[in-house]
Amino acid sequence: MNMRICAAMLMLCSAIPAGAAQDDRRNENVVLDRVVAVVNSEVVTRLDLDEQVKVALQQLNRQGTPLPARDVLERQLLERLITSKVLAQTARETGLRVDDTQLQRSIERIAQENKTTPEAFRKMLESEGIDFNRFREELRNEILIARLKEREVDSKILITDAEIDNYLKNQQSQGGKDDEYSLSHILILVPEQASPEQIQAKRVVAGKALDQIKGGADFRQVSAGVSDAQNALEGGPLGWRSAARLPQIFVDVVKNMKVGDVSPVLRSANGFHIIKLMDKRGNETPVIIPQTHAQHILIRLNEVVSEAEAKQRLTNLKERIEHGTSFTELARLQSEDASASRGGDLGWLSPGDTVPEFERAMNALEPGQVSDPVQSPFGWHLIQVVERRSEDMSKERQRVLARQSIRTRKADEAYQEWVRQQRDRAYVELRLEEH
Repeated sequence: MNMRICAAMLMLCSAIPAGAAQDDRRNENVVLDRVVAVVNSEVVTRLDLDEQVKVALQQLNRQGTPLPARDVLERQLLERLITSKVLAQTARETGLRVDDTQLQRSIERIAQENKTTPEAFRKMLESEGIDFNRFREELRNEILIARLKEREVDSKILITDAEIDNYLKNQQSQGGKDDEYSLSHILILVPEQASPEQIQAKRVVAGKALDQIKGGADFRQVSAGVSDAQNALEGGPLGWRSAARLPQIFVDVVKNMKVGDVSPVLRSANGFHIIKLMDKRGNETPVIIPQTHAQHILIRLNEVVSEAEAKQRLTNLKERIEHGTSFTELARLQSEDASASRGGDLGWLSPGDTVPEFERAMNALEPGQVSDPVQSPFGWHLIQVVERRSEDMSKERQRVLARQSIRTRKADEAYQEWVRQQRDRAYVELRLEEH
């Protein structure tokens, strides 16, 4: 057995007082923590799972969602914990980190969104029985995973002019309208290189789920019990999406569905799907798009270059720019982005074209101004805004919107496939049924 796993187990055991075994024989009500899953070199404990179940039950009750059976919910949440642990491990192994300062900023932002202070937010969590330190570490992992997704999936999505042309052609064939659909989604993942028996077993799960829904069961309840989607506990909402932002297998059925209809079981490369059409609307409102012409210098993190070193290098470069050195020339020499050959020029950027951290920093700059070092999932940046514009760009605007829609759809599909691959490659040992 892996030595780090042994060490983790010993730590769990050492946390039990010396006389606990004898006390347990005298009092059967004593609850001991135990390992319910091994994930590579780490463990998931019973207390970890119980905390997730408690939070999930509170969430489901707030939403008014009928509760699935306890054992079904536990299996769902354990699988979610395992996937989260696998992705967080991958992030750390490839050099991504979230330090305490970054974590505190995120907590302050969440508190602000809840219209309260960080201290009041902490007390609110604790009043609901949520351990704040555990919440912090889960948030740290969520940020890590988000950065990993940006780096490993979103940054590799390519959109060709031919794809945009085809999207616009389809719009024109529909009278220039781009209907939007509000969908809920159940996903039953099929492991990579699954055997025919495994595929059939998953098909049966999906079929039973559909039978439950057709029999009158609440879609949200079935989602919470069987779906492998990350938002299964919320009922699997996909929000409003145009046809271009949906997988083709969804588009083929949803265009013939009425509001409230549920699709048959759909098969994709990732697994089996069931979708419910919650609402539908036309999208004909013209949009004025603010655009920013920007350039940047990127220093990537790796086993050799730390966050501190990357940040210091950019701080030094900014000082040189402030003393007259050309941003463009430094970008050609120092940037580790594909844009380096263009002097860091990113062209005209629309909202959503860059990751949130980059966009927030860019939007805070005046034309000609250079940012302080900014961290994103790709590394550390210096950003300079060249100029801005805001206008209805007719055909160009249509292509920008088309690109955004196609990117969202492709990124969603690629991320699902990538997560499945990471999960399948991990060593996972389930012990939930052990007593």
